[in-house]
Amino acid sequence: MAPLVAPLDYGMLGNSENWFSFRDVSGVSIIGAGAFDAKGHSLWACKASNNNSCPSGATTLHFTNSNNIKIHGILSLNSQKIHIVINECQNVQIQGVKIIAAGDSPNTDGIHVQLSTNVEILTAPLKPVTTASRSAKAQRIYGSNKSLAVPVMASARELNEEGVQNVTVKKTTFTCTQNGLRIKSWAKPSTGFVEGVRYIDSLMRNVENPILIDQNYCPHNENCPNQGSGIKINDIVYEDIRGTSSTPIAIKFDCSTKNPCTGIKLQNVNLKYLNKAAQSICSNVVGKAFDLVQPNDCSEIMS
Repeated sequence: MAPLVAPLDYGMLGNSENWFSFRDVSGVSIIGAGAFDAKGHSLWACKASNNNSCPSGATTLHFTNSNNIKIHGILSLNSQKIHIVINECQNVQIQGVKIIAAGDSPNTDGIHVQLSTNVEILTAPLKPVTTASRSAKAQRIYGSNKSLAVPVMASARELNEEGVQNVTVKKTTFTCTQNGLRIKSWAKPSTGFVEGVRYIDSLMRNVENPILIDQNYCPHNENCPNQGSGIKINDIVYEDIRGTSSTPIAIKFDCSTKNPCTGIKLQNVNLKYLNKAAQSICSNVVGKAFDLVQPNDCSEIMS
């Protein structure tokens, strides 16, 4: 099956918000072994040159306010920006989708799920899965890329935000990635929350940040708000997480000074650094550790 290929001139697509966009649809299925090749390399090179005139780039596949959507078996290559966005949708199944981009491609996230319910991502080798939704499930995710992560994003960009809840991530493998299991928010006032997140059965292979909660998120440390995140994080479970960290800090909980993380549970966690003992750093967090937990530097507050 011949791929759908974007123009080589990145400007023809880069000023559009999306390459393929679906809005207010029901029962749409995209099924098969075909590929979407967005030819993002030239736009990435433009951005790497610090050229302020570069367009922001287009998302490859975008669904908004839609329901009963199936995306099965496709390949998304070299997206200019995000590969797939699911926004304000219900009952979505993404299965067997492959997502590929270079490790130094800027902000080419894999799948964004936001303001949506009943979303399944199954057996998908891909780059980042970012969720800001209710009732999301990701299972059997495999990644090998510098930018890969399975982050839960409660942004705190706006004061009034909906919460993120009931997210389950199972059977994941990360190889030489920057982040593994990450929850992040800006240090700004917000009415939002994150609760009921389950990370189960993850294998880390040389990952920079295997387990991370970052409530002082500020890319490039420029114009950071430093106001204390209003996002309330509660009831987060890490179970059967194992493998190696590429940095000494394998577990970092950097929670809000105004809303400490509560209900954090670690069970059967075993992470090492270069086959040596790793470290954990915890601030403003209350939780419990069960069975084997290594590293255990936070044992005083994770009792």
